[in-house]
Amino acid sequence: MAKRRKYSKGASKDVENEMDRYKRGKAKSGPGGKGGKVKSRKQAIAIGLSKARKKGKKVPRKKKL
Repeated sequence: MAKRRKYSKGASKDVENEMDRYKRGKAKSGPGGKGGKVKSRKQAIAIGLSKARKKGKKVPRKKKL
């Protein structure tokens, strides 16, 4: 039996695009990219997942503390 995907292919593409922006030093945090420069890989991944969520792609919901 095939394993079910946790994240859609489109969501992983969004994360991949955000990582490329991060590597080139173009990734910004905050609404509309008005925030500061993204300094960590984890932050870049979180931004990519957030963008995928907003587009309605299959991404597990954020964990509540």
